[in-house]
Amino acid sequence: MTDSRDILITGGTVITGVATDPALTDVDVLIRDGKIAQIGPRIDAPGADVIDASGSVVMPGFVDTHRHTWQAIVRNIASDWSLDEYMAGLHVGLSKHFRPEDTYVSNYLGALEALDSGITTLVDWSHNLRTTDHADAAVKALEDTGMRAVFAHGGGAAQWGGVMPSPVEHPRDDATRLRTEHFASNDGLVTMALALRGPQFTTREVNRADFQLAKDLDLRVTVHVGDGHWGKMRPIIMLQEDGLLADTITYVHCTTLSDEELRIIGDTGGSASVAPDVEAQMGHGYPATGRLLAAGVRPSFSIDVCSSNGGDMFGTMRTAIGLQRAADNKELVDAGAVIERLSLNCADVIQFATLDGANAAGLGAQTGSLEVGKAADVIVVSGNSLAMSPLNNPFGGVVYNAHPGLVTDVVVDGVVKKRGGQLVGVDVKKLRDDASNARDYILSQMPEASVDGAWHPEVAHA
Repeated sequence: MTDSRDILITGGTVITGVATDPALTDVDVLIRDGKIAQIGPRIDAPGADVIDASGSVVMPGFVDTHRHTWQAIVRNIASDWSLDEYMAGLHVGLSKHFRPEDTYVSNYLGALEALDSGITTLVDWSHNLRTTDHADAAVKALEDTGMRAVFAHGGGAAQWGGVMPSPVEHPRDDATRLRTEHFASNDGLVTMALALRGPQFTTREVNRADFQLAKDLDLRVTVHVGDGHWGKMRPIIMLQEDGLLADTITYVHCTTLSDEELRIIGDTGGSASVAPDVEAQMGHGYPATGRLLAAGVRPSFSIDVCSSNGGDMFGTMRTAIGLQRAADNKELVDAGAVIERLSLNCADVIQFATLDGANAAGLGAQTGSLEVGKAADVIVVSGNSLAMSPLNNPFGGVVYNAHPGLVTDVVVDGVVKKRGGQLVGVDVKKLRDDASNARDYILSQMPEASVDGAWHPEVAHA
């Protein structure tokens, strides 16, 4: 639902989200009927709701292309865990104790956390759907936030907590029901995709059936490939041999894929989602940002698991650019070369987090950049803090200095969702209480679990 009143964001420094565009200083953005109607200096819009962005950065909302939002109520419990501990503690452990009401609270909390930090579009990689009620609760939570989201329907414990490679197909009946009942149209703020396990985690026969389901339901696919030791089994080659590659697939992680596989993704029009914080922590492999670019694939960014790392795009951008610059510089230093210019710049990283993310979510024609005619998904990042003053290089300021606390205003589809630093229409105290109660219930079901950082799940060894 859009606001019937025009919104005029005045006097800001505009970053469009297109890396080749310069920042525009002291310009206005007019929003009308949920869309960007005009960008330019001193726009005349009598009666408009005015947001003063003087000294601040106005830019497209961020796009998170892969987040397991259901884990928000157990945030940071896995901050010191390895990947095997994460699988044991979350997928085999805590996940099975989520009730539908816990899934709702966690999805609502996690999505609003994203929105509060300037993420206006979220791909919710929902892979703890134990029942149809869990799936309905997850969808309703996304809808209740008023943000733009893609509900990526995954499986439950039967698919993730059992024998690997899994012989259990993606829950066809539930996916079909949701497509019919909730997502018959692709025009809503919340749309649907399939979150498939892919050839690393299923039998080949099951993987073919899962991809056929996506084709039958006419849905995009987001799939884990190339994460850690599982990713070395050449999953892209298997998908190619089975004729499953398409330009409607987002490949998540890609860290341990070969250069040949990355080129195949580029040649077939696929997109990629990089989660640098989790990949660095949990042994997925070195983030593939630079290798993807070399293969002709512009990456997008993933927060991944807030049970481990932070949930905002500013931290993700800093991790990504820092790790990639370290890799680029090391290669030159090792070769004895003089570093004359950095190959990855801040404007590119912002595009990864905005327009490239929208393209990966299948929403690039609607959002991801500030362009006349696109949906008004806009954020204002204050430039008035000492860390942002004076605002010299706005691209560098956003990547290296900004943080969620500087996101003062958020607009989604022409509706103000955050104003003057506060979320609109959200009972924050009630939400925090609900989240704590849900967490307490889940942890009470596992006596060995704790939230003090001391708990390390026992990992089963073959």
